[in-house]
Amino acid sequence: MEKTFIRVRSVKDITIFISLIVLGGILIALPIGEGINITGFFLIFAGIILAFCLKTGYKDQQTGEKFSRKERYFQQAMHAVLSDAIVSRPESIDLSEEDKGNAIKLDIYFNKETDKAYIQLFEYVPYKYEPCSEIYEYNASRITNLIK
Repeated sequence: MEKTFIRVRSVKDITIFISLIVLGGILIALPIGEGINITGFFLIFAGIILAFCLKTGYKDQQTGEKFSRKERYFQQAMHAVLSDAIVSRPESIDLSEEDKGNAIKLDIYFNKETDKAYIQLFEYVPYKYEPCSEIYEYNASRITNLIK
């Protein structure tokens, strides 16, 4: 299965930068003092910068569905165990072994509203992570322990 996910702005991202811009505008409009006005300008500036940079959501390029992403990192010794687990029983992945290394990365794209989740395993080769498994589709409710 060939899936391509691209970064997009989530509702949370839009809320953050619009809130900063509006709050900055309010602070500029208040006749309290120069320091408050300068703070307002900085908030507006930060909001504009975040409007261009902040993209924490993901969208399936083929279907247009939006997803959230969770990354889990494991040591190299877990490669065989993780490869077997993501094929048939991803809910059995032991998260107590997580963050003991970063040679293996488990990417999880999920959408709780549509109850879809995609899982793929990556292996670190110098300077980048290369896919070492196919993308598997599961129900998001089945892998709730991985997306907490």
